[in-house]
Amino acid sequence: MLPSLFALLISLALVGITASTGARFRPDSWYRELNKPAWTPPDIAFPIAWGILYLLMAIAAWRIYMADDSAWRTAGLTVYALQLMANAAWSWLFFGRKQIAAALGDIALLLMLIMLAIIVFAKVSALAAWLMVPYALWVALALCLNATIWRRN
Repeated sequence: MLPSLFALLISLALVGITASTGARFRPDSWYRELNKPAWTPPDIAFPIAWGILYLLMAIAAWRIYMADDSAWRTAGLTVYALQLMANAAWSWLFFGRKQIAAALGDIALLLMLIMLAIIVFAKVSALAAWLMVPYALWVALALCLNATIWRRN
């Protein structure tokens, strides 16, 4: 097992890599022209919210990694890795490929993986599970927004 500080830095790097797709595939004129609901958060809310959420996610995964070896720990880290991949794919699908329906399927999968991660994390660390809850709530909002944009466009 890696030393604690190094493990935390690795966890932060992994969410940084995931976040890089969001930095690469960003809202553009196509997105601004979409028919969006009035409750769409302002553009400034997204980088602030995601910055906080990625930090919380990294700390949660770090706590799971630092826990005693167990089947739950392994399962938690596996589900966490899968949800990171689904997270990274969403920006590419939605903003990069402009595939609203495919992005909707991806974000639905992402939310299911996050919920599964919370359940499995709770078997290892209650704090780690709770650190993932704001992420689940934000992704649920994003799923509703994605679905509404798909329906309107």
